[in-house]
Amino acid sequence: MATVRQPNLTAPGEAQRPEDPDIAASSHPTSISPQEINERFEALLRHVQANRPTEDVGLIRKAWNFCVQHHEGQMRASGEPYIIHPLEVAEVLAEMKMDSTAISAGLLHDAVEDTPATREEIEKEFGDQVAHIVEGVTKIDKIQFANREDRQAENVRKMLLAMVTDIRVVLIKLADRIHNMRTLEHLKPERREAIARETLEIYAPLAHRLGMGKVRGELEDLAFKYTDPVSYEQVAEAVEARRVEGEQFLHGIEDTLVEHLRENNIEARVEWRIKRLYSVYQKLQRTKSSYDQLYDLLAVRVITKDIASCYAIFGLIHTLWRPVPGRIKDFIAMPRANRYQSLHTTVIGEGGYQFEVQIRTEEMHRIAEEGIAAHWKYKAGNEEVTARDEERLNWIRQLVEWQKEMTDPNEFLSSLKMDLYPDEVYTFTPKGKVVVVPSEGTPVDFAYTIHTEVGHTCVGAKVNGRMVPLRTKLNTGDIVEIITQKDHKPSRDWLTFVKSPRARNKIKHWLNEDQRQRAVEIGRKLLDREARKFKVPLSQISDDDLGRIAGEYGVATAADLLATLGQGKHSANQVLNKLAPGVANPAGEEIEEQKQGDTAVADAIKKLQLRGSDSLQVEGQNDLLVYRARCCNPIRGEEIVGYVTRGKGVAVHARSCPNVQNLLYESDRRIAVEWAPSGSAQGVGQRYPVKIMVYCHDRTGMLKELTATISDENTNIRSVDIRRDENGEAIIEFIVEAEDVSHLNRIVLGLRRIHGVRAVERTQKL
Repeated sequence: MATVRQPNLTAPGEAQRPEDPDIAASSHPTSISPQEINERFEALLRHVQANRPTEDVGLIRKAWNFCVQHHEGQMRASGEPYIIHPLEVAEVLAEMKMDSTAISAGLLHDAVEDTPATREEIEKEFGDQVAHIVEGVTKIDKIQFANREDRQAENVRKMLLAMVTDIRVVLIKLADRIHNMRTLEHLKPERREAIARETLEIYAPLAHRLGMGKVRGELEDLAFKYTDPVSYEQVAEAVEARRVEGEQFLHGIEDTLVEHLRENNIEARVEWRIKRLYSVYQKLQRTKSSYDQLYDLLAVRVITKDIASCYAIFGLIHTLWRPVPGRIKDFIAMPRANRYQSLHTTVIGEGGYQFEVQIRTEEMHRIAEEGIAAHWKYKAGNEEVTARDEERLNWIRQLVEWQKEMTDPNEFLSSLKMDLYPDEVYTFTPKGKVVVVPSEGTPVDFAYTIHTEVGHTCVGAKVNGRMVPLRTKLNTGDIVEIITQKDHKPSRDWLTFVKSPRARNKIKHWLNEDQRQRAVEIGRKLLDREARKFKVPLSQISDDDLGRIAGEYGVATAADLLATLGQGKHSANQVLNKLAPGVANPAGEEIEEQKQGDTAVADAIKKLQLRGSDSLQVEGQNDLLVYRARCCNPIRGEEIVGYVTRGKGVAVHARSCPNVQNLLYESDRRIAVEWAPSGSAQGVGQRYPVKIMVYCHDRTGMLKELTATISDENTNIRSVDIRRDENGEAIIEFIVEAEDVSHLNRIVLGLRRIHGVRAVERTQKL
């Protein structure tokens, strides 16, 4: 019988890395005995065997012994022995009904990253499948990156590439993130917020895209608590105040519905719940409602045996309660991109209470809760992979394929976030095929969804039989016909209105290739002209000859070398002199050319040495014209990116600016910028005008409280504009002066605490 190694609960050893969220020194170790830990491990094995009776747990025992040995002496920031973390991850995977390979990899997922163990050692002990999964989950630490965003992007890219061949990679990563989020309170505040923000932006949307509603919900609520603690407390308080009354109402709805289902001989079970906090918060933000107007809080779910029963229940519900117009959605006939299926309707019960009803089959319910974990490729025994399984995995393959064309890490992350959490519009071809495009998608998005060439050659579109502009926003139910023209090419202007990552990436790729081809043509013309000037035979500048010297200029091929000539990175005279030494370089010619080049550069710099934002500078330079872009108005403390404009210097955008993605497809025009040090002359006393929109009740004394709160933060108010919306609520627009992001955040938090304030938003454009 296999033995289980007893964990050693000594003080942290040198192998730990305190900056890692999973592992850190703690001055408050918790008291947990080796026996308790081993009892939990044995419970894990029983759980696995209950879920998968034929599973061999010997591999899991072996992984546990390896894990205990290599993590010996390490502690988490919570004060727990580190071994608790991989055990918790394995328990989450067991809840997902994963196999022994996945659970073993879950136990070992930090072994390569946080201990002296190597991939080769893992492969030798546990096989190539476990080693591949562990490597896919392991973060990249040995490569130096320019900033945290680049490192984050490459870690996510690495995980996506690994999960194409084995989906268990991302399931283990999600299990790892769940336990980290459950114990996040033990980290420093800034680290907590960074990890929670990443969870909301990447991991919760990834769970959503994989159809894992249960995982997504837990990650969102845990992250919400740390990304916006004020809103979290307000929503929690408002929901709790209505909980007892809401539960009594839902009990009544359940009794009524069960009775009518029995009378109509429909076999089904009824569940109800109070909606998740983050879901409630998102609804309030979308509608700009106050907590007093929190109606859409209650949800009922009816789970039945087949699709016919779903539609029968749907009709029954509308005979019992009045439906809310515009809130009926049929995701059975048209499933979401993550394969989610249900019938949705919102109805009004007694006392004006609104509640949502979801109707689905048992299989739909399992997929909605567990997603790809419920319907995945690595099933028990030798079950065949179904077409639906492959369809789920195909989305991942397409995603990775699109991302391969992106070299800029920030563009990759931004595009990924858009693709992970799409709001969808269901449109149709004239032949009735369903085409899903993002919310506010256009005919160009529709065209690229059908095929890349259809997108490239798109010249017009008909929507519901009428010609419309290409920037027209499509709605669910629209019938779209794309008009193409041979040899037509994409327009750069399309980047200003397309919404789908696929369309955006394909347009950028074509523009980059087109720009490169033009540079190659210009480079060849410059070289030919230079050859004629010095009477060098054109036979001496063939592609073979250019390819031979390309390496001396840091490029690989003749075309690459010509492109650098066309972009002005090298002179044609220098290249020609390499091909025909002495012929193309009469005495003093190259020196004179160099002098002229130096003079031109000096003149360009002098033109830029005018005036700009005192608090911004190009990294390593302080004499270039740098200015804040008006479209996003970045302030000190925000993450920023520079874009070299033609003749105007360097425009600095907030990294979150929607225009950044449109501008930076030309990666060679991106430039690193930074805020001047706060202690320097440029960084002292600088204040930035910021527009803040406050949505609130129109009551006596509201403006007085708002202005007093702003003034209490030592802030000057430049202007105030007040208007009412269609419901008679007030919309107050302030332009205030903020020192930096933290100063602005204090102002916003203060305003949100005022009674009657529904929402506070910063508008980037002044």
